[in-house]
Amino acid sequence: MFKLTSLNLNGIRSATSKGLEPWLQALAPDCICVQEVKAQADDIAGKFEALADMKGYFHFAQKKGYSGVGVYTRHAPSDVIVGYGSPEFDTEGRYVELRFDTPQQKRSIISAYFPSGSSGEERQQAKFRFLAEFYEHLTALKSQRDFVLCGDINIAHQEIDLKNFKGNKKNSGFLPEERAWMSKLLSEAGMVDVYRQLEPTATDSAYTWWSNRGQAYAKNVGWRLDYHLATPALAAGAKAHSVYKEVKFSDHAPLTIAYEWAA
Repeated sequence: MFKLTSLNLNGIRSATSKGLEPWLQALAPDCICVQEVKAQADDIAGKFEALADMKGYFHFAQKKGYSGVGVYTRHAPSDVIVGYGSPEFDTEGRYVELRFDTPQQKRSIISAYFPSGSSGEERQQAKFRFLAEFYEHLTALKSQRDFVLCGDINIAHQEIDLKNFKGNKKNSGFLPEERAWMSKLLSEAGMVDVYRQLEPTATDSAYTWWSNRGQAYAKNVGWRLDYHLATPALAAGAKAHSVYKEVKFSDHAPLTIAYEWAA
């Protein structure tokens, strides 16, 4: 089994101060994809190059204390791709891809952090630009290799993916255009939402993010914003999943899926 975890850290220094590494030691995933590292290379050096015996590979944002993604892995990649070739968004540290290629297989594990549009119309329009060009990137990549993209997608796809869907239809993360993008990715592009493949009707137990306002976490007023998006061949190997909520490492919960893949 290949155990793959995704977690938005909301700051690697913050998350590790709350017990992330001992939890990872016990979980023992093969890889963990992390988002919102909120650190630069010199912050990682000597402290966070490895976690729980896994080596980290990163894409840092140019802006300090902002964004940033990484993949920690037990297995040496055959190649590492930092950024997806976007003049606008590669400076924001949103994409790192680890390739694990053999003569028989071409597979990638991707950690991605989609923009949020919640701060205002300017960032919402940037999010739409990201979605448009990232769709083209994913469809091109899918024609070349199998992959699992783990990340904070910042989109709740269906009404069952958030608690207050009626009150959020005009809010970023649940806009009709964002939901339509996800539907197109799954239908026309043929990607698979792996959690929903395993849990097609789950509601409250599916949430992975809670606002820090009010009592959202205590009352489980959440959103499902964290995904494993996989090509069909890899998605077919998904056997088990967990959303870990016993310890709160950040405002997101880790999503782990175990895959059974042929060597």
